Amino acid sequence: MVSAPIPDRLAGRTPAFGAENRGSNPRPGAPVRGVFLAKVERVSQTRPAAIVILAAGEGTRMRSQTPKVLHALAGRTLLGHVVHVSRTLHPDRIVAVVGHGRDQVISHLADIDPDVATVVQVEQNGTGHAVRIALEALEGIDGTVVVLSGDSPLMTTETLMALVQSHEGELNSATVLTATLKDPTGYGRVIRSFDGTVEAIVEQGDADDDQRAVREVNSGMYAFALGPLREALNKISTDNAQGEEYLTDVVALMRTASLRVSAVSAAHPDEILGINDRAQLAHAGQVMRDRRTRELMLSGVTIIDPATTWVDVNVDVAPEAVLLPETHLVGATSIASGAVIGPRVTLVDTEVGENAQVRDATCELAVIGSDATVGPYTYLRPGTTLERGAKAGGFVEIKNSRVGEGSKVPHLSYVGDAEIGADTNIGAATVFVNFDGENKHRTVIGDSVRIGSDTMLVAPVTIGDGAYTAAGSVITEDVPPGAMAVARARQKIINGWVQRRRPGSSSARAADAAQGSASTQTPDE
Repeated sequence: MVSAPIPDRLAGRTPAFGAENRGSNPRPGAPVRGVFLAKVERVSQTRPAAIVILAAGEGTRMRSQTPKVLHALAGRTLLGHVVHVSRTLHPDRIVAVVGHGRDQVISHLADIDPDVATVVQVEQNGTGHAVRIALEALEGIDGTVVVLSGDSPLMTTETLMALVQSHEGELNSATVLTATLKDPTGYGRVIRSFDGTVEAIVEQGDADDDQRAVREVNSGMYAFALGPLREALNKISTDNAQGEEYLTDVVALMRTASLRVSAVSAAHPDEILGINDRAQLAHAGQVMRDRRTRELMLSGVTIIDPATTWVDVNVDVAPEAVLLPETHLVGATSIASGAVIGPRVTLVDTEVGENAQVRDATCELAVIGSDATVGPYTYLRPGTTLERGAKAGGFVEIKNSRVGEGSKVPHLSYVGDAEIGADTNIGAATVFVNFDGENKHRTVIGDSVRIGSDTMLVAPVTIGDGAYTAAGSVITEDVPPGAMAVARARQKIINGWVQRRRPGSSSARAADAAQGSASTQTPDE
């Protein structure tokens, strides 16, 4: 089905700025021919032409060498969160305005989303100036432009969709994103007219008592019709205390021209929060944590203590998994159904299979197979794979190694650069000696092997299927399948050594007492 053409003025092409076009922004539901069709078409798309992300600020209150928007929160940077939520609206273009630390910010954007265009605000002359130079990179587009803050990582898709739908459905020239706060101190108040449109945005210092009582505040984020926005940006001045071009002046100019300005309130006030210092960063982290844990619990994941459970935004946790207290899941970690993670576990970019159990462990870039067990006090370093039913037990460290199906490394061992077959047991205090001082070497152990406790396996070395090593051996040569390898000196007894070499010591006294007791025993005893 091909829709009939929509007149330019009703298809998002905004008329020229000024009083002569005031009638082009009618009241919602007004009986203007063609408006209803345009409204349906535009709301159904809910797709802005462009999103401008303001990310040029220095963020001095962070007291950091890292640009503010590159500080991390739940697995993404602040800017990364804003880019991600922007993409969920499928805009034609995204432009980020960068300034402080621009080389780092531009490089980061190239890594996470190369299609985001950047423009440089060499001098931070205000938000209005930032949007004006962003529009220079948006030639050839028409429609709705959404302006977001690069340091507001808690914005949701639902709120942005509501902003765009309201803006386009009401044919506004500007729509202000607001929030209602218990304590609005410090924020610009949104003053509405009798019909619900925005009459003014009044800053705290300029507000009278009645205006200060208003709890609806300006977020500094907006949806604009492109034409009126361009016109207004060309008219704003720097005649203010900071000598900057304020984006709020655009709203005032539009109201002066009798263009329609409305507002949409965020579903939750935390969504509009900008991050200016590390205390606010921590608060945002708590909000994100609570969102993630609630989302997971509603999906069927058991979380015993959400307050101590941290799950990054890119982590995948399947229903029926269980997360115990003090569990931290970071990066691209994935947890399969039935797995039990915790307590006191940190997993970074780690895959955990069905019904596996991990406790008191740190694992990074590891694969833990189904029904495998890890912990307590275990460290799985990058490149470790535990196959189905394998075990990495207490005080075990494994690096760049594969532990075969059903095999066990139960206690106090280091396994580095190794290949271990199926159904093999590595005795307590075994060390895979993989480094010769200059190079790393690999150890290969076959199926159903029994490595005795306190064995040193000096790589490169191969232990054949079904072979044994004796406890305390230092294995430097390959062991054939089914063989027993013994590499230790024959035990030698030197009687009376303690009394001669350590006379008067507690050991000597104990030996004397034991020997005296033995000499007084009769054969019947």
